[in-house]
Amino acid sequence: MTSSSAPSRKALSKIASNRLQKELVEWQVNPPAGFKHKVTDNLQRWIIEVNGAPGTLYANETFELQVDFPEHYPMEAPQVIFLPPAPLHPHIYSNGHICLGIASF
Repeated sequence: MTSSSAPSRKALSKIASNRLQKELVEWQVNPPAGFKHKVTDNLQRWIIEVNGAPGTLYANETFELQVDFPEHYPMEAPQVIFLPPAPLHPHIYSNGHICLGIASF
């Protein structure tokens, strides 16, 4: 799947749409350091540029994340993947999917 193709998913609920519109405005006014939202016409899919942190192996590198928001966001988590080329990291698969272990406490 490329960043321009859309996975089969249902349209956002009214709550999700309102929440994402609010969050998008916040990102545009005060973006987190090292992150930049790339403007598209799709509220349900965000493309985020991520700058590698200074002093790390990824310094001076820029990567793109694709964030797909589900119908019932924020009650359901978005899917986040790196677009090619994904960074080389033990917790990032070559297809860009992120593998995070969940520890039980």
